[in-house]
Amino acid sequence: MDYNRRVRQAALAVMVLFGGTQAGCAQPIPQSAGPTTQQETQGADATNAASVTVAAQPADAASAAAQTAAPSQATVLTPDEAQQNAAGNVAELQQMLRGSELNELRTTYNGSYGASLLFYGKEMTYYVTLFQNKMFWRVIKTSDETRAEAIYRDFAAKSQQLADVEIRRIRLEAQKAFTQRMIALTQDHANRLQADLTIARQQQALVMDQQKQTRDQANALQAQKTAAQGQLRDVQRQVRELQRQVEGGLPTQ
Repeated sequence: MDYNRRVRQAALAVMVLFGGTQAGCAQPIPQSAGPTTQQETQGADATNAASVTVAAQPADAASAAAQTAAPSQATVLTPDEAQQNAAGNVAELQQMLRGSELNELRTTYNGSYGASLLFYGKEMTYYVTLFQNKMFWRVIKTSDETRAEAIYRDFAAKSQQLADVEIRRIRLEAQKAFTQRMIALTQDHANRLQADLTIARQQQALVMDQQKQTRDQANALQAQKTAAQGQLRDVQRQVRELQRQVEGGLPTQ
C-alpha cells in the first residue's frame, strides 16, 4: 500500500509541473490494486485542484489584464439587460412602435447613423437605440433613467464617430461633382471663346481680302482716272486746235 501511494503521489507531482503547458490533456494515473482510502482520495483531489489552478493562471491573468486595459463604457450590459437583449429587444421595440404608447425623448442623427432615447411610461421603461438607415442596430432596455441617459450619450457619440467617414465621403463626392461641373462650365466657356476667336479670325481674313480687293479696285480706278484725264486734255487740245482752224481768218472783236 505504501508503494502504491508513493507512485500515485509522484505521478500527481508530474501533473502539477506540466499542468500549465499541457492543460486539457488526459494524464494516465496509475491505479491502485486495492481500494483507495479516504486520505488518499482527499490528497489526490487537493493535488488535482492545484494542477487546475496552475493551468488556469495564464488565462485568468490575461483576462484580468484585458479588463484592466479596456476602458469602462456605459454600454456594458448588466446581467438583466444582457438577458433582455438575448430575448430580443429589437423585435420587442419594433412591435411597440406599431402602437402609440412610446415617447421619443431624444434623437441624434449623424449621416445615416443615429441614436434615440424612447420612454414607455406605462412601465417606466427606457429603450435606448443605435440605428443605421432607420434600422435598429442595438437596443438597450432599462428602467434606470440615469443609465438610460448615459447609454444614449454613448450611442450618440458612437453614431457621430461612425458617421465621420460617411460624412467625409459625402463631402468629397459633392466636391468632386462641383469640380466636374466647374470643369464642364469652364470648358464650355473656353469652347465659346474658341468659337468666337475662330469667327473673329475668319472675319478678319475676309475683311483683309475685301480690303485688298478694294485697294486694287481703287488703284485701278486711279489709273483709269489718270488715263481719262490725260485723254481729256488731249481732246481739249484737239478741240482748241480745231476751233482755231475753223475760226482762222475771221475778224476778232
